[in-house]
Amino acid sequence: MKKLFLSLIAAGLLLSACNQSKGSGQTAAADSAATTTANAANAPVMKFEKDSHDFGKIKQGDKVNYDFKFTNTGKSPLIISEAHATCGCTIPQWPKTPVKPGESALIQVTFNSAGKSGLQDKQITVTANTVPAQTMVHLIGEVLTK
Repeated sequence: MKKLFLSLIAAGLLLSACNQSKGSGQTAAADSAATTTANAANAPVMKFEKDSHDFGKIKQGDKVNYDFKFTNTGKSPLIISEAHATCGCTIPQWPKTPVKPGESALIQVTFNSAGKSGLQDKQITVTANTVPAQTMVHLIGEVLTK
């Protein structure tokens, strides 16, 4: 009986807490959605020519370079704050200056296959002032052992 009584009290407190947060949370969520929609309409858009590149088969120890070309198809300058890969064997370099609407630029990626073998899929995550903030490209291929 005691457990039932405590369970009912806990359920009542939980329901009242949920009802209180719903009222104030809906207004904040609606305001946030409206702001995000307005910002998204004017935000820069990063459009890649190719979102993946297959470098084929290479020998272990070889380095592969590839330039991912993109265009800012949005309405405001595109600013890349960071680009990182899934491991230290892949190094991306990105433009440090804003890319104006309509302009194109490159993200240069170097993959070092030393110590690697087999199929490789290196994901490069680019963080910028776009909506959504992160865009991903892939460098794929196969490393053959010597």
